[in-house]
Amino acid sequence: MEKNSVCLERLEDDDREQFILDNQEAFLFGSTQEFGLRDDHFEEGGQIISRATIEQSIDEGEAWRIVRDGEKVGGAIVKVEGERGELEILFTSPRAHSKGIGYAAWCEIEKAYPDVRVWGLATPYFETRNIHFYVNRCGFHIVEFFNSHHPDPNDPDSSHGETGDRFQDGMFRFEKRMP
Repeated sequence: MEKNSVCLERLEDDDREQFILDNQEAFLFGSTQEFGLRDDHFEEGGQIISRATIEQSIDEGEAWRIVRDGEKVGGAIVKVEGERGELEILFTSPRAHSKGIGYAAWCEIEKAYPDVRVWGLATPYFETRNIHFYVNRCGFHIVEFFNSHHPDPNDPDSSHGETGDRFQDGMFRFEKRMP
């Protein structure tokens, strides 16, 4: 691996616990510490993303470690069904922010799944850093806004016209169509 390169490595079972902790640290930092408390949408125990949510994503998808210069600096979880892919989780360590690692990791994900024609993901409306990253850096488009007037039909928590307690103000749905 060349200096300053970013690669993806499959998540190993013995790294699962640290992956979960690293994921929680990154989400908590991004939502509360980096810009001051601007988000109080906690799932459990003061965490933006619960252990159960991360574990379910790992169990139902394919988990990857983002590695730069031999150091684990983040992770990703994707689900792929035929020509459709869903980015469940993408995170980088707060120590590795603003170094192009997230974008490089996204490019590696695209290379790892050349048969995917449409990528999708969702992020809360208030995560402006994520919105900038996915739209302006990665080429996604916002295709839907789930909220109390337009619930996500695939989210059981929104079946009663709400997007759930955590994201009651809404979630953006993004898509990227591959050439």
